[in-house]
Amino acid sequence: MREPYLAGRLQGFGTTVFAEMSALAVSTGSINLGQGFPDTPGPAEVLDVARAAIGTPADQYPPGPGTPELRAAVAAHLERFRGLTYDPDTEVLVTAGATEALTAALLALVEPGDEVVLLEPMYDSYAAAVAMAGGVVRPVPLTPPPPGTDGGHWTFDPADLRAAVTPRARLLLLNSPHNPTGTVLDRAELAEVAGVALEAGLLVLTDEVYEHLVFGGAEHVSAATLPGMRERTLVVGSGGKTFNTTGWKIGWICGPAPLVAAVRTAKQFLTYVNGGPFQPAIVAGLALPDAFFTGIAADLERRRDVLVAGLREAGLPTIGPQATYFATVDVRDVRPDGDGLAFCRELPARAGVVAVPSGVFYTREHADLGRSLVRFAFCKRDEVLTEAVARLGRMSS
Repeated sequence: MREPYLAGRLQGFGTTVFAEMSALAVSTGSINLGQGFPDTPGPAEVLDVARAAIGTPADQYPPGPGTPELRAAVAAHLERFRGLTYDPDTEVLVTAGATEALTAALLALVEPGDEVVLLEPMYDSYAAAVAMAGGVVRPVPLTPPPPGTDGGHWTFDPADLRAAVTPRARLLLLNSPHNPTGTVLDRAELAEVAGVALEAGLLVLTDEVYEHLVFGGAEHVSAATLPGMRERTLVVGSGGKTFNTTGWKIGWICGPAPLVAAVRTAKQFLTYVNGGPFQPAIVAGLALPDAFFTGIAADLERRRDVLVAGLREAGLPTIGPQATYFATVDVRDVRPDGDGLAFCRELPARAGVVAVPSGVFYTREHADLGRSLVRFAFCKRDEVLTEAVARLGRMSS
């Protein structure tokens, strides 16, 4: 049904399933493992700086590109962890979270009718942002490993990637570590992507917000580090996932000065600026010692293991992810019709737990690929995960 008043390019992007599932969690008193946000505060070293900044001139508009201190901290962070060097003045732009960075980049760089190649399933804002820019999504499906696989690695067929690149292709949008699958593209896969981008002359936009939430056996490599790629790649990051401050919406985008200037042109007419008192706090966070960053990954990996074990004991075949907040279940063993959306709608009444159907992360042409898949988040307190696992276990008894 067509939504009244809504522009044609945004038809189909109505109320999300996240709103439906969150409402179900509230109405049934269920544990919400659907939406991916932590339920513990971030490090005191970060939070205390934000508290101290409130009531100071930091409450007012920060500079349009972000404070000089934060831009310098972002540049230092990327050099420290990725070996990438950026000029804080011309090659770093602070944004209202990674979502604005991605949207502003697409608005700035994509002409109506241009095609954007991306991996599917995809974070749900990507397709909407491409539509707002007047672009066309060209999805490349990821194939999952067998359910029950630990450190599960979803991968793409290089032939599918090459077939998705037509003469109208303008930009390749990457996400690694990947939401919703939790996979991490390895060096061979990134080399394949880089080869296609270089051959076709594509710009590359890479969403790396989960860069520090990578588990043992996997390694995050930024696409911008590959030969010939820095000159055509924009790297997006955020403090939200790393410092448990998703509501602060402090993100950034880095790349060659002409590309960043183009993005800044679009961004300045979106939020203009945001998060004045939070910008110095993220500066403090980015300067934390290496032990903090390895520690948050190890802690999240432990939580992953708790949830994955509980899901499997409940008879739900689960792919243990390599990174991020999320584990994927294939429901066909417990629901023969493979209807993941129906499973999620029934789960609160059956078990008192909420998840989200992975089908919402696919385009219509590939909807069948995600129909039987369901995503659970494990970025929750120990007692919450323990109770969720207990409830799921009673469902199978």
